Amino acid sequence: MPRGDQRQAADLRAIKIIRSPQKDPLGSVLVEWGNTHVVCSVMMEDKMPNWMQGQGESSGWITAEYGMLPGSSDKRIHRDRIRNTGRTHEIQRLIGRSIRACMDLKHLGPRTIQIDCDVLQADGGTRVASVTGSYLALRLALSKLVERRALKEVPKTLLVGGLSLGRVNGEWIADLNYVEDVKAEVDANIVMNEKLEFIELQGTAEKGSFSREEFNKMLDLAQTGMQKVFAIQKKYLSDWGLS
Repeated sequence: MPRGDQRQAADLRAIKIIRSPQKDPLGSVLVEWGNTHVVCSVMMEDKMPNWMQGQGESSGWITAEYGMLPGSSDKRIHRDRIRNTGRTHEIQRLIGRSIRACMDLKHLGPRTIQIDCDVLQADGGTRVASVTGSYLALRLALSKLVERRALKEVPKTLLVGGLSLGRVNGEWIADLNYVEDVKAEVDANIVMNEKLEFIELQGTAEKGSFSREEFNKMLDLAQTGMQKVFAIQKKYLSDWGLS
């Protein structure tokens, strides 16, 4: 059954990636995923986090921060420096875990990669757009570090991306916008790598419950959708000479 924006169940919204919307970070992208727009940027410090100091590890670290700008939604979002939320902490930890899973952190050396994701406009799926964009921003950053001779070579990575899914009016659909999200009986977010291995599974029944059979349908839909996300990532990396 066609959705409000005429998409079929497995259809994704249009995804556009703009390279380097910010000039100072090592890598940055603007992800325009339908009407959800997120800036993802990567910067680096030549030191480890304080909690890793003195552990004798030469491995690097990747961490993330996430925030929604006050005008990104129909109701003003309070800035996190004034009012911290559990949702913000959950999402930024999700982004950090997801991007750390794409590579062997030992190749970074004793450095900290800081990812910042700022939502300019929210229309559903901000966390998965942040994960998908953060991976691309990281790839740009790693290439820049090689240019600056901070790294000998670009470390091998696996593509990482995310996708929202849900059951709305009894039907499983991919890539929910805000209108669909608020009506969803089941709401889920999936993060996978290009091997179609799972990094994160978040799923909640907002109304009632869902069966094992339905869960399997959701996973099949996720796999189909993620193949489209990875194809988009590969296209942009190829266009940027980073494939």
